Amino acid sequence: MQNRSSTQSDWLRSYYFTRAIFSIAWIAAAIVFSGQPGSTAFLLVLYPAWDALANLVDARANGGLKANPSQALNVVVSLITTLAVIAAVSNSSYAVLAVFGVWAILSGLLQLYTGVRRRRTYGAQWAMILSGAQSALAGGFMISLSLGTVVPTILDIAPYAGFGAFYFLLSAIWLVVVAYRDAGAKAPPHPTA
Repeated sequence: MQNRSSTQSDWLRSYYFTRAIFSIAWIAAAIVFSGQPGSTAFLLVLYPAWDALANLVDARANGGLKANPSQALNVVVSLITTLAVIAAVSNSSYAVLAVFGVWAILSGLLQLYTGVRRRRTYGAQWAMILSGAQSALAGGFMISLSLGTVVPTILDIAPYAGFGAFYFLLSAIWLVVVAYRDAGAKAPPHPTA
């Protein structure tokens, strides 16, 4: 049981690092290609599609979709968002930002639930819980921007991705610290001379 928990904790740590790296790369690409409509459209579609894939892979690595209903629902929400972004990107940037706002609220609440559920098994989930709550708040902010007069761009979504990267990285580092501390507590005492 302990080995299985340790293996899943290792998986979760790697998963969080991967999510952080993707988000950082996405932000960099958003900044570099912000003035190019074709590239920004691709990046806007890629972000929720990646989230769907990441949640699917993580749920499967942790007992499957039935054992992880919040992630299963997050996969569906992110796939629907991907399709909605595809439709919105040819309509208007206001519509894209509104879609991202609704998605941030829904996926944030689902992430918050997943973090609370995982806290019992893995610990070190406080950053994911905070991230989920902040995602929901950011979604409301994006929706309010989508109703404004200033034309939104992909750079209005980049801070959302930035906070996601920060929380995923923080969670991964925290799991490293917990694993290091646990390994130190289990190590046999050194003989004294």
